[in-house]
This record gives sequence, structure tokens and C-alpha cells, in this order.
Amino acid sequence: MYDFAIIGGGIVGLSTGMAIYQRFPNAKVVVIEKEAAVAQHQTGHNSGVIHSGIYYKPGSYKARFARHGSQSMREFCQVHGIEYDICGKVIVATKEEEIPLLENLYRRGLDNGLSVQRIGKEELKEIEPHVNGFGAVRVPMAGIVNYRQVSEKFAEIIKVNGGEIQLNTKVEKIHEKADHVTIETNRGTIKANMIINCAGLHSDRIAAVTGYQTDMKIIPFRGEYYKLKPEKQYLVKNLIYPVPNPNFPFLGVHFTRMIDGEVDAGPNAVLSFKREGYKKTDFNVKDLSEVLSYSGFWKLAGKYLKEGMEEYVRSFSKKQFTKSLQELIPEIKKDDLIPAPAGVRAQALKYDGNMVDDFYIIEGKRSIHVCNAPSPAATASIEIGKEVVRRIPKQTKLIETARII
Repeated sequence: MYDFAIIGGGIVGLSTGMAIYQRFPNAKVVVIEKEAAVAQHQTGHNSGVIHSGIYYKPGSYKARFARHGSQSMREFCQVHGIEYDICGKVIVATKEEEIPLLENLYRRGLDNGLSVQRIGKEELKEIEPHVNGFGAVRVPMAGIVNYRQVSEKFAEIIKVNGGEIQLNTKVEKIHEKADHVTIETNRGTIKANMIINCAGLHSDRIAAVTGYQTDMKIIPFRGEYYKLKPEKQYLVKNLIYPVPNPNFPFLGVHFTRMIDGEVDAGPNAVLSFKREGYKKTDFNVKDLSEVLSYSGFWKLAGKYLKEGMEEYVRSFSKKQFTKSLQELIPEIKKDDLIPAPAGVRAQALKYDGNMVDDFYIIEGKRSIHVCNAPSPAATASIEIGKEVVRRIPKQTKLIETARII
């Protein structure tokens, strides 16, 4: 009998396990992960950016947790000797008509308590000599790290504290009872006083299996990338982003210097035909039929039809992808780009066609479900873990029955 069973061995599930031990040192914790290793999906395909929180609505979980998470992530890396670099980024207006949008973004950064700077053409050229821009917002607290390494350290800390990580273990059924929860897996039955659902791309399904119907569904969007050839990496010093299109809910293609020195270019955002579909050819009948039968998806598709079609054109046309990148760096040529691994974003979508803008956490009788944790969840992972643990005392009878008290 475990005190806590965490479903999902990505960075959020592992940070939650670590946070449990910080509050309840004698807890008996198990992390259940269906893959052969931790951090295999959203975490392992992450771009590695330590986000600042500039884009998000002031006061939202994303804004607060990104800001505080950036600090706690840096501190964690310092303590545990994980390489990171607070290199800063620039958000660039490549057209004059984007200047008002850039000003709005600058003010949002200030509203979120960030030390952002509004810079002109000359200073932008000093920071990123090859960028085309009429001006930019400099975000000095943005950085880069390898989140797979961070996750592996989280897992190590859980094990050192006596916790277990059961790999190759797939959840099949969950029975939430009055005094405990029973989890049936492909490797046997697990009992716990409480479960915490951090299943990412499958979080809505785990919530449903537990008996909770949410007003949203996870829709998988694949983000496709290229890398710059080594001889062209000099074109990008650190992180270069465009001003976000206010008519589209994704950030647009950008340049990211990785912690290993490579430079990623992308992503675009297209519907994935499989929840873990990292290739264009990946397909799952159940996953796709769920999307196509969901009214919220068609409402979203109708709202962003033009932008969505442009994303698909970029997906199949390297020439068009290159054109998008040339708006930021005109020197980029098609032959400078080589294919890079894709990622899949687990985006919660409501029935009315609106994306869930913030982290979304549901509390059950003996369960907590993290049902929407896309970017900047990796940056905010330590803070999300703390928030989940903060909610634990609200669970009925848990204080009386859990041996950790």
C-alpha cells in the first residue's frame, strides 16, 4: 500500500514526487510510467528553454509559475551540477505593423514583474547581428537547459528518499474507493491512499478512467523542427523569437540555441494523427477518431483555418518553412537546414473550441489530475509540483489514513 501513486514519469510527475518528499519525508511513493525510461514524451522532446513568463496573462498560473519556476529551476541546477545558461532572448518585430504588438508584449512583461527591456535596431544588431528587425523586447532572464537531465535528477531524488519508479507499467483501470485507490496495470495491481495524474498526453483519459468527466479533451499538436548546419550556427547567438500572431494560439517559428550548442529552428504546429505521433506517418485510429468526433476541434479548426493551412504547407514544404525563418534571419537558406526530431504538445481543448490557456488541475476524492500542462510546464515543473502537494490536505480523510502523518 502506497501513500501516493503518481501516474506519469515526465518532468511534472517527477517534480511532484520530489515535492511530496519535501513535505512528507516518510511517504511511500510510486511513480508509474508506461515507457522503459522517464521523460520520453513531452519532456524528452522539449526545446530546453527556461521561459520567463512574458507571454501569459498576469496573475495566471502560467505567468506566476514560469517566473518563479525559472528561479527555482536555476537554483536546482546550481545545487545538482546540471549545466544551464541564462543567455536571454529577443522577441523581434520584423515588420513596422508589429511595433504596437511588441509594445503590448513589453507592457505585459512589466505587468508580470519581469525585467524586460525595449530595444531598437542598433542594440538588437549588437545582440543578434544577423537578425532583421525594427525593434525588439529583450528578455534577459530566459535561458536553456536539458530537461531530460533535470528529470533524471528528479527521479534520482525520489529513489534516494525511498520512492519507487515502476517502468514499462501501463495503467488499465482505476477504482477510486472511500479509503483507497486501486490501480490495475499490465504488471499487476497497485493500491494507494491517493493517486496524482500527471499523464500528459493521456491525462484526460486517466481522469476519465478514474471517473471524472472534464469539460476538455487533449488534442495532440506536432511541432516540427529543423536544425542549422554546424557551419551556419554562428547566425544565432542565443534565442530569437518573432512577435506572436494575435490571431493564432502558437508562438510561431523561432531559433533556439540548445545547451549542446546546436541551433533548432521551428516549430510549426500541425495536428498529430497520434497522441505520441512524432512522424508525419504516425497514425492511431482511436486517437484520430477522438479528435475528429470532438466538436471542440472543428470549432477551433474553423476559427484558425487560414493559419492552420499555412502551418500544413510549412510541414510539407521546406521552401515555405525557410521563408518563415528568413523573416527573422534573411541569410538563412534552404540548404542550411537539416531535419530535427519533432515534439508533440498535449493541448487541452474545450467543447466550445477554445484552448485551455492556463495550467488546469482537477481535484477528486482521492485523486488530483493535472489535465493541462503544455509549455512552459518544464520551466514551471518545480512550482507545479509544489502546487499539487499544496492541494493534498484538501483530500477527504487523507490526513487520517495516510501513514506519512
